[in-house]
Amino acid sequence: MSNFHDFKAQNITGKEISMQKYDNNVVLVVNTASKCGLTPQFEGLQKLHEEYKDAGLKILGFPCNQFAGQEPGTNDEIATFCLKNYGVDFTMFDKVDVNGKNAHPIFEYLKEELGGTLGKNIKWNFTKFLIGKDGQPIKRFAPTKKPKDIEKYIKKALDS
Repeated sequence: MSNFHDFKAQNITGKEISMQKYDNNVVLVVNTASKCGLTPQFEGLQKLHEEYKDAGLKILGFPCNQFAGQEPGTNDEIATFCLKNYGVDFTMFDKVDVNGKNAHPIFEYLKEELGGTLGKNIKWNFTKFLIGKDGQPIKRFAPTKKPKDIEKYIKKALDS
């Protein structure tokens, strides 16, 4: 597969979603966790969502329990936590692996297209991938990069 839009994933309620749905939108894919020191980034992600959703930004959260067991909950527990604590109403997906033999194909693709500083594997929760309107990956951001600090990249992608 050569484009983000070629993939599918199950949302947090189990419905299969084609990434083709996001054609002509800028997408930010984030592997998330509810019990991580970076969990407060949900607040910043929600702010980006609210500010730019009408301009075409779609934020897609993919819970992952591969880093220190920081996402142990069920999909229902994760959805409730995100809504209750951070007002998250951007799309959350089924819990996935982002590394290893069971890594979700979306993350395999994104890691291949946008390798990290110390290899391709994702090092921690809240790694972010920005994808252009055409489905081509633009930039990868480290887990510690705050959502507000990637706003300029989002604006540029929305304007292109």
